[in-house]
Amino acid sequence: MKDLYISSSPHIFSPQDTPWIMRHVIYALIPGALAGIYFFGIPAAKVLVIAILSCMVIEALWQKLLRKDFTLQDGSAALTGMLLAMNLPAGSPWWMVIVGSAVAILLGKQVYGGLGNNPFNPALVARVFLLVSFPVQMTTWPQPRSFFAEGADALTGATPLGALKSAIFEHGTITAAPQMSLMDPFLGNIGGSLGEISALALILGGVYLLARRIISWHIPFMYLGTVALITGIFWLVNPDTYANPAFHLIAGGLILGAFFMATDMVTSPITNSGKVIFAFGCGVITVVIRLWGGYPEGVAFSILIMNALVPIINKYTRPEKFGVVK
Repeated sequence: MKDLYISSSPHIFSPQDTPWIMRHVIYALIPGALAGIYFFGIPAAKVLVIAILSCMVIEALWQKLLRKDFTLQDGSAALTGMLLAMNLPAGSPWWMVIVGSAVAILLGKQVYGGLGNNPFNPALVARVFLLVSFPVQMTTWPQPRSFFAEGADALTGATPLGALKSAIFEHGTITAAPQMSLMDPFLGNIGGSLGEISALALILGGVYLLARRIISWHIPFMYLGTVALITGIFWLVNPDTYANPAFHLIAGGLILGAFFMATDMVTSPITNSGKVIFAFGCGVITVVIRLWGGYPEGVAFSILIMNALVPIINKYTRPEKFGVVK
């Protein structure tokens, strides 16, 4: 006869613990990381390695200093480093990557008590900090290397969203922007951060997360759908001033944000209805910044703003207790 164990709920256990989840999110990011290394070469690999190692070392040193339990085995520091690298230009100087890692781990995570207590996505906290502190380095975008031309790794240029924003500011129309095939940002043959260059690679990773049920469809589909709907309306009204929705979906960091950062379990709502509201807000803010803001990209700002609203969203979308009669 088997022993009878008496315990409090939950009574159903799953092998999907924190290390398992972190490990599989890292697996999902590998196609995007490999695409970055393919198009940008050794500099991209250096940024990835430095960001991951520095995040892990800084977390370990912090926990040793405060005599806390080491949590490197849960994989969250490595994942933070990988996400940070995906938000940086491939040519980022090593010292800036380390500064970003320190901000992500200390100000984005540990200052709140560690994993599970941080209200904001640590990698995005670091990205915004670096963007404000080092705008030149954070907006110097290496162009994809050519295997047939020497020194191509050192070439820099604007991202598709940046070129679009410049054309509107200077000429009042997007027709002045350089013409580009949508296949370039879809495959990755463009300038930008590691997580902005290959929509295809990131979509493959997002599908993997959905298939493993690590994330649900609510946030990525609602986020992408909101951006597509709003930009589509403005494009239909005035195609000379506003880019088509397909461009907005695959250019910039939207897919990375929708699948990998807005879906962060710690900083996103817990209910399905809350997730829909959260993603809708992310989509609206992203479009507002992209179309009328001073920055060409609004994904990081939109997710951080909505992270701040998650407690309110959770409060008003939580289900009624069983048996409660209004």
